[in-house]
Amino acid sequence: MTPSDVIVEARKLLQDTQAPYRYSDTDLLGYVNQTLKRMAVFRPTLFTNITSVPLTANTVIQDLPSDAHRLVQVFFIDNYNSVNEVEREVLERAYPQWVSDPSGIPFNFIRHPRNATKFFLYPRPLANLTATVEYVVEPIAYTINQTILYLKDTYLGVVVDGVVFLASSIDDEHVNSNRAKLFLESFTSALGVDLQQQAVLDNERMPSRGR
Repeated sequence: MTPSDVIVEARKLLQDTQAPYRYSDTDLLGYVNQTLKRMAVFRPTLFTNITSVPLTANTVIQDLPSDAHRLVQVFFIDNYNSVNEVEREVLERAYPQWVSDPSGIPFNFIRHPRNATKFFLYPRPLANLTATVEYVVEPIAYTINQTILYLKDTYLGVVVDGVVFLASSIDDEHVNSNRAKLFLESFTSALGVDLQQQAVLDNERMPSRGR
């Protein structure tokens, strides 16, 4: 799936298939990227990556790669052993000096309480170790013909619904509030989002479309 695929389908629903277009490809590409970011907020597991990451030696605090949005799971230390999750309070009650123990092959991980892209390992790792982890990837700003990473092609219709909602919401000349509401409901329903609990979906002011 590419943004171009989404735009072709969105134009059909917007009745904007004949030049000159009401919506430029640049406008619709922007709505595609905004929709993907909304999807990552509401359903972060749609954008997960499982990969091997290098560990920082001799420190318990570890960082995910720069494209990470939040940690999902640490599975194992590559070529060594699995890693089990523990709560920091439990470990500190049982073994308060865990942070100062010598480096070794980690067998426990702890989530950082305030930073979703960091985690702790016990014991702190030796040099040249890697770990297989799963994390949510922050969607990039795609160009029109780039393949959208991680998201399955079965979500094409969901992305289209989000784009049509955004386009309908800000079109001053052809605004159709019923159409915008219809596609918002379709978008959120497909993602399993409760509209009452997720009223922040469109709180941010959308920029005006260039003429």
